[in-house]
Amino acid sequence: MTRVSGLRLAKDLVIVVVTFALLALLVFPFAWVVLTSLRPSSALFSDTFQLLPQTVSFASYQAVFASGFAIFIRNSIVVALPATVLAVAVSFVAAYGFSRRTFRFRYTLLIVVVFLQLFPFIVLTTPIYFIFFRIGLVNNLIGLTITYIAITIPFCVYMLLGYLDSVPRELDEAAILDGCSTLGVISRVVLPIAWPGIAATAIYAFVQAWNDFLFALTLITSNDLKTIPIGLANLFGQYTTQWDLVMSASVIATLPTLIIFLFLQRQLVSGLAAGAVK
Repeated sequence: MTRVSGLRLAKDLVIVVVTFALLALLVFPFAWVVLTSLRPSSALFSDTFQLLPQTVSFASYQAVFASGFAIFIRNSIVVALPATVLAVAVSFVAAYGFSRRTFRFRYTLLIVVVFLQLFPFIVLTTPIYFIFFRIGLVNNLIGLTITYIAITIPFCVYMLLGYLDSVPRELDEAAILDGCSTLGVISRVVLPIAWPGIAATAIYAFVQAWNDFLFALTLITSNDLKTIPIGLANLFGQYTTQWDLVMSASVIATLPTLIIFLFLQRQLVSGLAAGAVK
């Protein structure tokens, strides 16, 4: 028994060590960005390796905001939040229809939804640009928002459909027998149960809109309307790069996504736990 316990303890120890090693490997790049952003510019190119900065400085953050980076943050928020809300709302209605209704060409439409994800987004830039140019949505945040809604809806529908299919239809039938309308079933029965899936879909849609570089670069030409990815790219000079500003701007750009994930993680964990119980 002692030998068996020793082998089990050794296996558990190996698993713990490997887990912490992988976690450190994943966390280290972001930690290095944060630590570099807190170093004075004079200490960035030191001859000796220093994991922790000897002197903490927030001068680079002040320089980032002084350079007008706050405008890029505002534009990204103006674009990403409405795109996320509308994409998730439309996708939820579509996914509910696919999950709860049987109609002609249902499976064909589902295949089309999945097939749309196979196209690389770069193929869509030219037709989207020409269409938006004709209707006056080039160099317009509304046009960029519409683009993000369009490119995220197919996968959002696919994500929500998989979650709604796991919700028993008997709950819908019981609610209908109690006198609920379709809207009442959605708002009172399905929506509370599907909230973890909605949270996961919202995170996906927000990250897609927040981090997009391709469409923002194609559709936006004015400096006053550029989003965070374009603002970050502008910090890289042709001959020199101020790495302290780049690192500080990268930290600032990551914070909204991190905050949203921390805000919704309880819903995600509860959804995973509920799925495990089922």
